[in-house]
Amino acid sequence: MADKNTPMDQRELMTLQNYLQEYGQQAEIFVQQLQMLENGRMEAHAAIESLEGMLGEDGTVLLQIGGGASVRAKVVEPEKVLLAIGSEVVVERSNKDAVEFLKERIMEMEASQKKVAETLDRLRAQMNEINKRIEAGYQQAMAAGQTPG
Repeated sequence: MADKNTPMDQRELMTLQNYLQEYGQQAEIFVQQLQMLENGRMEAHAAIESLEGMLGEDGTVLLQIGGGASVRAKVVEPEKVLLAIGSEVVVERSNKDAVEFLKERIMEMEASQKKVAETLDRLRAQMNEINKRIEAGYQQAMAAGQTPG
């Protein structure tokens, strides 16, 4: 790589632009991961609210049946919950245990969100540095009377 006084050649400029594009694509993937984690976290919160609500009053819940349609349904056994624990494995748990499992899952998702957000921040910082170097290269080329790229 060129030092600050040596003009940047076009190959180096193109390489930096390629890095910037690749980092941008990676950043998009991390943003999508953050959104998926947030959606999962919100679903788990909604499930906890529903599970806790089933135990009160008459056990009636709002059941989504697809296509934006819902019905009121009475849960026959509100103390027993079928819970997906991963890899398409479903187990029966007590309502209380299911709520605890979901709370743990939320904590795991929040920890993952934090790690992904930190990685995204580092990636964006690298992108900013590359942008500065590209801008400096363009300014050097303009000052030298060249036309970059």
